[in-house]
Amino acid sequence: MRSMTGYGRGMAERGGHRVVVEMRSVNHRYLDLKTRGVSVGPALEAQIVKLVKGRLGRGSVVLSVRVKSQAASAPIRVDVAAARRALSELRRLDELDLDGGISPQLLCAQPGVLVQGEDEDQDESTELAECTTEAARSCLDALVAMREAEGAALRVDIESRLDHLVELARRVAELVASAPGEAQKRLSERLDKLLSNVDVEVDSDRLAHEVALLADRLDVTEELVRLESHVGQARKLLATSDKPIGRRLDFLVQELGREVNTITSKSQSAEIAALVVEAKAELEKVREQVQNVE
Repeated sequence: MRSMTGYGRGMAERGGHRVVVEMRSVNHRYLDLKTRGVSVGPALEAQIVKLVKGRLGRGSVVLSVRVKSQAASAPIRVDVAAARRALSELRRLDELDLDGGISPQLLCAQPGVLVQGEDEDQDESTELAECTTEAARSCLDALVAMREAEGAALRVDIESRLDHLVELARRVAELVASAPGEAQKRLSERLDKLLSNVDVEVDSDRLAHEVALLADRLDVTEELVRLESHVGQARKLLATSDKPIGRRLDFLVQELGREVNTITSKSQSAEIAALVVEAKAELEKVREQVQNVE
């Protein structure tokens, strides 16, 4: 189980190149990758994106890549486009009838004609590509490790809250089990008080029938069974370590919310109502934590 919050940094050096890759991630419904200050060509950027998609399932990820090449090892090349522009300007000197014409030495002396670095019209060098890939993998390893550590902490917290939720549900079940007897006692006392000055005998069978109907309407046994079932499914998901589980956990939390709301609507006991309020508060904390699970 992983969190979607994390940070990773990877660095690699090879062939005069030094590449630093950084990634920051936060929660998001899908995998949303943004690039900031990526100083490699489109082909290498696409390769890094492919690596990220292969390791991460969800989250908003900001990627940055910084490349520094040693000047001594960077080749000198002719910028053909700049040479053409310079030649076009130098040919205007023909109007002055100068001796000597335009030599290669004169052309290469023009600003921007000779440059140092890789040819932008060619694919990135093999060394730079390997260096960038190595840094990206190292960065992803660090990011995933942090997300897993955060996920482990989330798992402990969520499991603790689910345990408390089940404990509250069982206390509600105990109160519900005693509800019919309590209801019959309260109803009998009220009838005795109302009929104390009237010579009317209460039909005990009819009273028992009404109490049974009331108990059936207020019964929350099914809701409690489903609640424990959903909690059991959530625990199984929390034990999963190699697959994204955030969306499924979010669905189960919604189902738990429905059961708690139904129990609330049926609660006439102040004691049960207090337990349900506590369960709702705990469930809301679980929901907040689940939003950050990958």
